[in-house]
Amino acid sequence: MSRMRKTQNSSSEMAIFARLLKIDKGDLSHKLARYILTLGFDEEDQARMRDLAERNQAASLSPEEQEELRNYVKAGHLLALLHSKARKSLQRKKVS
Repeated sequence: MSRMRKTQNSSSEMAIFARLLKIDKGDLSHKLARYILTLGFDEEDQARMRDLAERNQAASLSPEEQEELRNYVKAGHLLALLHSKARKSLQRKKVS
């Protein structure tokens, strides 16, 4: 079972994207890394995510809203991957 879980995790969209980004390498320029760290959801999107999450807890989302919430989650994971790579890039620049 753990082998199956590992396979599923390594084939998720985010795992595949992490490999594409070579997330473990901190090879972004200082300027690009700093820019990436400024990226985030605006207040309107944050409010929408909170609304969807609260209504999801109450099981009151339409199928379209469930998909919208999943899309926000995926976008958030992607943003986290990019932020991670940017932080690693900035840390490596300090060490060099």
